[in-house]
Amino acid sequence: MPTIFWLWLAAAAVFLIVEIGTPSLVFACFVAGSILAAITSTMTESLIWQLAVFAAVSIILIPLTRPLARKITKPSPQAVNVDAMVGRIGMVVKTIDPAREVGQVRVDGQIWQALATETIAEGARIKVEKVQGARLYVAAENNE
Repeated sequence: MPTIFWLWLAAAAVFLIVEIGTPSLVFACFVAGSILAAITSTMTESLIWQLAVFAAVSIILIPLTRPLARKITKPSPQAVNVDAMVGRIGMVVKTIDPAREVGQVRVDGQIWQALATETIAEGARIKVEKVQGARLYVAAENNE
């Protein structure tokens, strides 16, 4: 076997290792291209032909694997950590005064510093609109 054959297989192994760490399937296309280039190297010594096979196979496979990659890498619809706070209902434990930027709310049993665009009295129900740092931006909940 020519040395270039082993170099193509080594490249395929490197691409495979990189692919294992990424869910995109792009490097899997390079793995296939490298393997076919290695096979081509046993038939011809022309590096141009080997590179052409590698490039052609890789370029053809990339758009063909995109639908499969999208199925595999769907984003999680579930919010986590503080992002999960958005939309939750809570109660004001210290009056929220936007002019002085003071106020506290209890959401899921935890006390948070809170801001709102209007004054919200202690004991009122609120809905979390966004989280920024350790502060919740809230609005008075409308009981409709």
